[in-house]
Amino acid sequence: MIVKCVPVGPLDTNCYIVGCEESREALVIDPGAEPDKILAALRASGLVCKLIVNTHGHVDHIMANRAVKEATGAPIAIHEKDARALSDPVANLSVLVPPGASDAPSPPPDRLLDEGDVVAAGCVRLRVVHAPGHTPGSISLVGDGLVFSGDTLFAGGGIGRTDFPGGSYETLLGSIKKLFTLPSQTVVYPGHGPSTTIGEEKWQG
Repeated sequence: MIVKCVPVGPLDTNCYIVGCEESREALVIDPGAEPDKILAALRASGLVCKLIVNTHGHVDHIMANRAVKEATGAPIAIHEKDARALSDPVANLSVLVPPGASDAPSPPPDRLLDEGDVVAAGCVRLRVVHAPGHTPGSISLVGDGLVFSGDTLFAGGGIGRTDFPGGSYETLLGSIKKLFTLPSQTVVYPGHGPSTTIGEEKWQG
């Protein structure tokens, strides 16, 4: 499995390119801004995007959806409870972005995700874990020895904000407990900042 992190946008959102070494097909997780940078990273890796996956619907994770979709033809997938955020400026927080600075709204989703679904590209298979709290439809994506945690869990004991519309601190804590059932050596790739492990974050807590 190929995992490439491409930090994008003013908030340094981690866009992840997750590719199959055999088929050269890839998932693009959270294309939050700078589509040219994301597309260049795909080309440099010799990968073709087969699916765009949003871990949630906030503007810093979806701004490049349209450009990446138009360039690759890849469909967009998001949890059903965050689907409206792709077009709702209040839900996706694009109302807070200066006019002209955002390419949102995103096109509508082509696929709605729920707990236990699998997103795949070639040999890459990631299981959807519904992890609400930061947003109602936040998800994490679990693979063999790794998890893409979105804005649910960060390195150094950090957790997602819950003061935006649809956020809930108590719900987020429940989602983090769910992630903490993963093996301690599981590598965590968060939506912002450096990677960590489940074991390290349990210790931080």
